[in-house]
Amino acid sequence: MINIEVTNNKENSSIVDGFYQDAVGVLEQHILILGSFSEIEISLVISDDNFIQGLNKEYRGKDSATNVLSFPYLDLNNYTGPKEFVHLGDIIISEDKVKAEAKEQNKDFSEHLLHLFVHGFLHLLGYDHIKDDDAENMEKLEATILSALNIKNPYQKNV
Repeated sequence: MINIEVTNNKENSSIVDGFYQDAVGVLEQHILILGSFSEIEISLVISDDNFIQGLNKEYRGKDSATNVLSFPYLDLNNYTGPKEFVHLGDIIISEDKVKAEAKEQNKDFSEHLLHLFVHGFLHLLGYDHIKDDDAENMEKLEATILSALNIKNPYQKNV
């Protein structure tokens, strides 16, 4: 079971509580390592651009807002601790950035938000996109998960 502790510090947020529930169900089906634990917890923070920009500057040295940041607590590849309960880490999503990107890229806001939630969750599991091969694998997994939610592949170029 995956529990998500949500903090919404975005004033006048339009994000609906529980928007991630369908994605969690699909993640549980597609990510085999999740079955190794009785209970998994993550923290999800909905923020504005100013908040995420401060984190991005402090932790990544980039003085700009970004859409999502993930802070994993564990290296699951080398984890040997208890299997009853594990806190995977934190996902921070800038609602401002997600809205701006959705508008700019002509995407549905809710679908883009779910995509970034899935993207952030995969980072907590150790996936990354630094190397091209890793990026391709992560994008394929994201597309598979989103397809199960009836969301088209966000990496597919519109022709």
